[in-house]
Amino acid sequence: MAVADLLVVIIDPILIWIVSNYFRDSFLRITPVCSLIIFLSAAATVVSVWLTVTFTFDRFVAICCGKLKTKYCTGKTAALIVGTVSVLGCLVSLPWFFTREQQAIIDNVPMGCATKLSFYISPAWAAFQLLHLILAPCAPFFLIFLLNVLTVRCILVSSKIRRGFRGHSNGQNHKDPEMENRRKSIILLFSISGSFMLLWVTWVLYNIYARIADVRHYHSYTDPRFITDHTSKMLQLLSSCTNTCIYVVSQTKFRDELKHAVKYPLNLIVKLVKS
Repeated sequence: MAVADLLVVIIDPILIWIVSNYFRDSFLRITPVCSLIIFLSAAATVVSVWLTVTFTFDRFVAICCGKLKTKYCTGKTAALIVGTVSVLGCLVSLPWFFTREQQAIIDNVPMGCATKLSFYISPAWAAFQLLHLILAPCAPFFLIFLLNVLTVRCILVSSKIRRGFRGHSNGQNHKDPEMENRRKSIILLFSISGSFMLLWVTWVLYNIYARIADVRHYHSYTDPRFITDHTSKMLQLLSSCTNTCIYVVSQTKFRDELKHAVKYPLNLIVKLVKS
């Protein structure tokens, strides 16, 4: 999930926004290349969103389904789910590649990446955009909320039962390692899923409004719709940043793996220099 979030941060703000505004003669402005970047951005976003859902479901199984936990919460299952979600996310996002067209031909090379007019007027494209909005993130909103409610309910019930078994009624203060682990898991769960829902909601509402009001162009940079559009997009991209930061802060294993990834090329360079 952190890798998918990182790809969103790299592709969308850097390759799409910065390059399109400040490097207009770059090879990334070639129409097929630009269309590929649009597709990769959509695919990375869909994969990131659905991996958040699978993470929420994984925590639900780990906390509430003791029998299923031993079979489901394994490295092999995680790899299979990540691979499946990634492939399906790419397939679902593939039509975005065909939403762009050239703006000019320079030295027999198609340049520019304008949105096709048919994207705004075709019922087929309208249906596709609605499907994409449902897949990312309306359906995930519902699933994450439902799984969180079920997880909290399970934790409250199990906590009450464990307190009874551990004899809290005798006035002794026993520290329960199992409940401490569950508490940490639920904090991580709500941090990721809660920030995801809060940071995406503006983007969802504005895109619904833009489709209903048929918004295609903005009169100026001070147009409230322009400001809302870009603010909602910024918040949506910020969701990808926060997930990675939450992992870094809360997960010891993730921090160790990140340190190893940073040190590995440095150690390799040192070995090459010494040899």
